[in-house]
Amino acid sequence: MPARLVPTGDPITIPGSTFVTLTQSLGGTYTVIFNGNMARIDGTDADALGFEPERLIFTPAPDGKVIPTQVDEALESVYDPEIPVNIVALGLIYAVQINEPGQVHITMTLTAPGCGMGPVLVQDIEQRVSQVPNVKSVDVDLVFDPPWSRDMMSEEAQLELGLF
Repeated sequence: MPARLVPTGDPITIPGSTFVTLTQSLGGTYTVIFNGNMARIDGTDADALGFEPERLIFTPAPDGKVIPTQVDEALESVYDPEIPVNIVALGLIYAVQINEPGQVHITMTLTAPGCGMGPVLVQDIEQRVSQVPNVKSVDVDLVFDPPWSRDMMSEEAQLELGLF
């Protein structure tokens, strides 16, 4: 099954019937230990781990517009593969702009500028937000100014990680 090494983001293939240790199962993606390395498995391959793929289900707006809370819910379903906290609670999302007709622009950052998982997280965001009814396009702008710091995390995330 295809996977990505964490934190480099390098693609690897985990052979079938290989023993892995599941370390995180959040937001429909899976973090495993394989041959001593941490790897992230996309939710579309959940069946290879014996799980059902997680699906986001939204009710379309009767006026055909994008519902901002549904975009927020989609973003909250994306998790950092190393930290059991979603990217919104981590403070990685700087701005969300919804333009008509169905264009969503997201400005975000990473916990570290050299994080190889950045493109993977961007792809997760595009895939998840695209599931929101009436979204026609998703554009993610990855920025590093201002730089991320722990102060950007929600209080709940700081409590979850024992940083309070």
